[in-house]
Amino acid sequence: MVRTLLIRGMLCGLLAGLLVFSFAKIYGEPQVDRAIAFESAMDKAKVQADATKGIHDVVEPVLVSRQVQASFGLLTGVMVYSTAFGGLFALVFAYVNGRAGRLSPRTTSALLALGGIICMYIVPNLKYPANPPSVGHPDTIGIRTELYFSMMVLSIAAMVLAVMVRKHLASKHGEWAASLWSAGGYIVAVALVAAFLPPINEVPAGFPAVVLWHFRIDSLGMQAIMWATLGLGFGALTERAAKAQWGRRGSVNHGWT
Repeated sequence: MVRTLLIRGMLCGLLAGLLVFSFAKIYGEPQVDRAIAFESAMDKAKVQADATKGIHDVVEPVLVSRQVQASFGLLTGVMVYSTAFGGLFALVFAYVNGRAGRLSPRTTSALLALGGIICMYIVPNLKYPANPPSVGHPDTIGIRTELYFSMMVLSIAAMVLAVMVRKHLASKHGEWAASLWSAGGYIVAVALVAAFLPPINEVPAGFPAVVLWHFRIDSLGMQAIMWATLGLGFGALTERAAKAQWGRRGSVNHGWT
């Protein structure tokens, strides 16, 4: 059963990867090109300024061309990322399904996807939003990555705790009140974590605000496509397979009777 769910999740991840790649190619890549053009202009101005001072910088060779990055590189990265998330989504679904009350597989999958995009992307990006190339210093890549993943892990932990609290409160105060209390607790917890973690603001002066805005919106769009495909597609396939399985069992039982 788990093996079947895992394969189904990875297949949905492949489909999500194709959709995300198409979206990124049409909407995301133009913003990356504009950001790279801004970075190139800044580098050119720096080289000219250094040349007037008698300083000659060493130009590093380009290991992977921009054309490869925007085509095969983007496709490979997106497909691997989405397929891996599809497999993880299926494993989490296998654990959650049946433990979240009397919910259908389609509803469970949709709620799992909604919770996933909130705690793994939206909340961490409210603190550390996605930035295009040329935004951020190379020396701070490590610390920026650590802070982002710290925020994401703590957000996931807060979400899991909120679900456990809701389940405990539902039997005493009802589903609606339990949902409100658990949601409020999650918001307070992630707000405290965000206030505790240090801020990062490395957007260079003069960077086009429109490019930064569209890049972040496109990044959100890519995540929304992936999670929606996983949540809706995986749930629909799983519920259909479950109904077909119960139909076969019913036919067998009817034959015995």
